[in-house]
Formats: sequence, C-alpha cells, structure tokens
Amino acid sequence: MSVVEAVRLALLQIRVQKLKSVFTVLGVMLGVMFLVAVVSVVDGIGRYMDRSVIGKLMTVNGFEVHKMPTTNIGNVDQQTMAAYLRRPPLYERDTAALFAALPPGFRHAVEDSGTLSIASPYTKPSLVAVSSVTAEYFAIKHLQVAEGRPFTAQEDALHTPVVVIGADVKAHFFPGIDPLGRELRIHGLPYRVVGIVEPQGSLFGLSMDRFVITPYNAPARRLTSDALGQIDGIIVQSPNATAQIAGEDAIRQVLRTLHGLHPRQPDNFAIETPQAAMAFVKRLQGYLIVAGVVLPAIGLVVGALVIMNIMVMAVAERTREIGLRKSIGARRRDILWQFLIESMTLSACGATVGIGAGIALTWIIAATTPLPTQIALWSVLTSIGLGIGVGMIAGVYPASRAAQLDPIIALHTE
Repeated sequence: MSVVEAVRLALLQIRVQKLKSVFTVLGVMLGVMFLVAVVSVVDGIGRYMDRSVIGKLMTVNGFEVHKMPTTNIGNVDQQTMAAYLRRPPLYERDTAALFAALPPGFRHAVEDSGTLSIASPYTKPSLVAVSSVTAEYFAIKHLQVAEGRPFTAQEDALHTPVVVIGADVKAHFFPGIDPLGRELRIHGLPYRVVGIVEPQGSLFGLSMDRFVITPYNAPARRLTSDALGQIDGIIVQSPNATAQIAGEDAIRQVLRTLHGLHPRQPDNFAIETPQAAMAFVKRLQGYLIVAGVVLPAIGLVVGALVIMNIMVMAVAERTREIGLRKSIGARRRDILWQFLIESMTLSACGATVGIGAGIALTWIIAATTPLPTQIALWSVLTSIGLGIGVGMIAGVYPASRAAQLDPIIALHTE
C-alpha cells in the first residue's frame, strides 16, 4: 500500500468517525496551540525589547553609570539589594575627573531625576517624572524635538527656568493650546516651555511621553536630588562601537580610584550598556521559551496517550478487516504502515488545527493586551514535526498489534 493510499484511508476514517476523531486530536491541538501562542508572545517581547525598548532606554554606542543596576533590579534577592543600597552615591564633584579621563570624541551628560508635582493654568496639579540634565542629553539619547527647540548649554549655565516636555504632558497640561512660550509650574516654580519631544510611544502599555526635562542647573534640580551634590548617573556616548570599551575602562579606573577600591575588590557602581541589557533580556527570553515548550508538551503527552488508546480500540473494532486484508495478500508491514500512518495523520490534523488556533490566539493577545507578539516560523515547523512525531510514537504499539494478528483468527472474529 502506498503512503498516499494509507493517508486517504486515514482521512476516510476521520470523516466516518467525526466525534471520536475530534476527541482523539484535542490534546495535540491544545498543546500545539499554546506552543505557538506562548512562543509568539516570547519572541515578540524579545524583538520589541531589541528594536524599541533598549534603543529608547539605553544609549546607542554608549553606556550609563549608576549607583546600582537599573535593567535587572527586579531580579535580585534582599541581600544583594541591601549591598546595592550600601554603595556610595555618585557625586557631581566627581564628574569633572570622570569626563576628563574620556578619550577625544566622546559625548557625556549628567542626569538627576524624580517625580514632582506639575501644574499649569489650565489643569490641576499632577505628578510627573522630571529629569534635570545637561544640554548634551538630547543628542546622546537621540531625542528629537518636534516643536520648538531643546534648551542650550548657555541656558543651563545661567540656571534658566525653561523646560522641554513630552507629548502626554502637552496633551494633559495644555489641552487644545500651543504650550510653546507658556508657563508650567514645577512645585510652584514657574518654567517656560521651549520644546516638545516627538512621541516616544509606550512600553508594555505604559506611556513613555509623560515627562519633563529641565536644565541641570535650573532650580528644579534641588527637588530631584536626594541630597546636596548627589546625582543619579552619567551618560556617555562613544563616537563608534569600537571605542566604547576604552571609554568604559577609563570611567571604571577613575571611579574605582575615587571610591578607594583595592584591585581585588569588586566595583561598587554599575556601568550599564545596551549589550548587557540585551543579554539579560535574551536570558529571560530563553527561560520563557523553555517554559513555553515544556508546558504545552504535557498536552502533547496526553494527546499521545489518547491517540494510542483510540488506535488500540480501532484495531479491536477492525480485526475482521485486518484478517481480510491479510488473506488477499497484505503483508505485516502493509498492516503496520496502514495503522501507523493513520495515527500520524490523526495527530498531524490535530497539529494543523492547533497551529491555526495558536495563530488566532496570538492575534487576540496582540489586539486585547499590551503584549507584543511575533509569530515564530520555527514554532510552526516544530509543531508540525511534533504532530507527526506524537502520532508515530502513539501508533507504534497499536500498529504492531494489528500487524501480528493471525488472519484465520481475525476472519472468525465478529
């Protein structure tokens, strides 16, 4: 019997016994559906982090220096967190020595941030993230000002009370009004709006456009700083990716000297790069993919057991048919392949339906939640392979039983 003929007979059996076939492929279908959906969400998160989040939160060809890590802060135990909190802070007085150690061509900025009360003549006060930064911040972060302009280094040096705002701040505090040149109060201090940053989008449903940026030396700096002279961090950008490591080494050497560290002591500060942030994301993505494959595998095992039981029943129900086929010349391997291909066809049909359901579930997740999704081709191909493999494994025992039946005894079976 040819493979095509065996598949045709298998499809005929599915058509004749519709209800039984549905329950037979249900386990495989559910396992494959969740495999495709979970992997699509995990892959979508990875691509989203790579293309959007890391590019917006981190500096391209650069690095940031903080007291403690910011990219994996939720992945540490209490003891490690306590050690982070005991670290010495970064001070404004140290920035001159740090920036002087950088090779030529590097850009750098200082940042201090906090959540402050903001108000305008058109709305009630509300809490907004406020960053006090030096003028190079906009160029380093690739923040494009869509309306107006960024503030200048001269305005920073003169402590000029001006601000650049995000798109959400514009919409909330200046509804239907052009904010350029108008007043925005930060904890009661009046500032003049000089620029509006182009929309940054959202991060997992949270807006990245609700912010206010002020010159580092403007009065709001006294409100964002935890203590006099302390800063949240510095941002450094190298002229190219090759020079980045030299800049990191220069900053590390100076900061270790300033903190009085011995050669064997670990750093008591964090130098964060986009590469390190992506390594953390990739590691987390790997864990999620393993979980996304292992959990649906339970459904596939259940599906395999159901298929095996159904096929054993099918052999018992079709004993006379098997005897008749053997009596007219069918060999053992013909019977073996007939039932094995029937089992594989059942499982493959379940996998096919599961792939379609998984893709539909992925679209529903993308439409109803902030989670990004990306259908991974490898998960679809793996699902097809799993479907055929599960059917083959589940069908071996029933097919071997059918092949070993004695034709004389089988023909006398009612």
